[in-house]
Amino acid sequence: MENEEKVNQTEETQKDIEMTEDTAASADNVTENVDDTDKKKKSGIFSKKNKDKERIQELEEEVEKIKVEKAELNDRFLRLYSEFDNYKKRVSREKLDLIATASEKVIIDLLPVIDDYERAIAANEKAEDINAIKEGFNLIYNKLQQLLKRFDVEEIVAKGETFDTDFHEAITHFPTDKEEDKGKVIDVTEKGYKIKDKVIRFAKVVVAQ
Repeated sequence: MENEEKVNQTEETQKDIEMTEDTAASADNVTENVDDTDKKKKSGIFSKKNKDKERIQELEEEVEKIKVEKAELNDRFLRLYSEFDNYKKRVSREKLDLIATASEKVIIDLLPVIDDYERAIAANEKAEDINAIKEGFNLIYNKLQQLLKRFDVEEIVAKGETFDTDFHEAITHFPTDKEEDKGKVIDVTEKGYKIKDKVIRFAKVVVAQ
């Protein structure tokens, strides 16, 4: 009996030892698994941090690039604005010079006609031949007409033409029995003129209706 009890105790002790070893092994496995998990977590955290750091660096580089482009565009805009402003000023000066030059040329060419009028007025004070006076005025008139042609000034044809608001200004209407005359200019109270295609004075007319 004593031997059997010893054998049983020995077997139980052996089982306890085996269970302890198994528990220790399980604990080691758990520790290893925990360590592996921690390592993976730490590795993942470091990897994410590195990626975030790289992304931040890329964004900072893009921001610097945009700042440089903005500065270049701003400089280009200021240059263009300055050039355009100088262009406007130059064009304005040229227009004023052109107007002044054109006016000067017209006046210079008109002065000989005024000289002729003054000579005609002085001659008419002692003139006895009416035909000579008429001829003198006709010469001056023709000279003035040639001057207008030289500056591309033309008389607007009005009488007998269909009334046209682009060239004529109706000051009154006159009734007519002729159907073919209705809407046409029957009289001109003041001649109109144009320079090439630009009307500088509308013809004042009487229109039949």
